[in-house]
Amino acid sequence: MASERHSETRSVHQVGTIPDGEAPWTDLEVTVPTERDHASVVALVECALVELTHEAVGAVFVSRQVGRSTRTQYVAGDDVGEQFQKRHFDDRLGWHETTIPRGTVRDEFITQFTRSPSTSAERSGEGATSESDTFVVKPVQDLRTP
Repeated sequence: MASERHSETRSVHQVGTIPDGEAPWTDLEVTVPTERDHASVVALVECALVELTHEAVGAVFVSRQVGRSTRTQYVAGDDVGEQFQKRHFDDRLGWHETTIPRGTVRDEFITQFTRSPSTSAERSGEGATSESDTFVVKPVQDLRTP
């Protein structure tokens, strides 16, 4: 009976949030840091990693600071999702690309989602910016490249 209610709730939620023909990741955008509890963050990260592995999409963290922004993109580097391309862009330094394992991507995602709101401003020694940092999943062809 409880499983029936869970299935009904899940189906109603899916019908209400995913129009026909639209991929489940199309509305995956989160303000960073998030106020979600740790278990919810881990579930979000696992969901994102599955989408990155099985769809032609990439994940992007955009960090905005006064007078500066950085963009870090993650794209699956193989068919099984064990290796990812990490592309980091800094307004001042340009693009840098590396290959990293899935576990490192998972850890970096969790760290980004759970860091304190003032961390980026403190790191740069500047005041806070009015725009929030964001995490979004996009089709690979929509990612900015060097």
